[in-house]
Amino acid sequence: MKTVEILAIGDELLRGIVQESNSYWLAKRIAARGATLRRVQVLPDEPPLVAAEISAALSRKPTLLITHGGLGPTDDDRTREAIAIGTGRPQDLNPDAEEIVRRRYRELAETGAVADDAFSDERRRMALLPSGSVALDNQVGGAPAVLLALGETTLVALPGVPPELFWIWEHSLAPHLDKLLGPGGFAEITFRIELRDESAIVSLLQGVQAHHPHVYVKSRAHGFGEDDLLRITVHATGDSDAAARALADAAVAELSDRLGSRGIRTVTAP
Repeated sequence: MKTVEILAIGDELLRGIVQESNSYWLAKRIAARGATLRRVQVLPDEPPLVAAEISAALSRKPTLLITHGGLGPTDDDRTREAIAIGTGRPQDLNPDAEEIVRRRYRELAETGAVADDAFSDERRRMALLPSGSVALDNQVGGAPAVLLALGETTLVALPGVPPELFWIWEHSLAPHLDKLLGPGGFAEITFRIELRDESAIVSLLQGVQAHHPHVYVKSRAHGFGEDDLLRITVHATGDSDAAARALADAAVAELSDRLGSRGIRTVTAP
């Protein structure tokens, strides 16, 4: 099984200044490749603390360890430093990262987005990567992403700005994801049932889950009002979308039979 862990990094996340939405976006894309997201942590911009969590994650040997945030040019952008500490790899001026930074600021200067294209100390910081890293292009912002192979785990550091993270995931990182996680597949089926009391079907859902260990079955309550009917979500991953759909369909079929035997009506079709 391919597994993934995420470290969301930034004081602004822990202070409630910025809502942490990147991990939510990534979770869907990870599931779509048939991999399993095992852990998400939100951490401050403190290199020793982040380094310790990186080291701990590496001991668990996930297929992919993702960090996001802390790759910019400001003093509190210290994720590269944390990775260097956590992996025991010093930071070096990476030639490919330097080329990306120089090119991006040249392009930004030409459009008037920045005042000049000088390779300042602040911009140079974004090209200092842990030794052995691969720099990944970023055609939305200025900071390259980082890919670092560490035995059984590959670490990927992404910018925290959502449009930058999205572009890198879907473009410069995509070929690496194909090799690490494979294309994979997933299926998700959601339907409503004529019931509001989630506690009434706990054992029923547990029984279905036990018979379908590769499928995730979850009831989703919204309240006890007249329109607050329970939603049931069945989520499956597999080697392809078709394989995942077959797993989900089998679980839904058993779930529907069990609900019907209790006289619980399905309001919207699975």
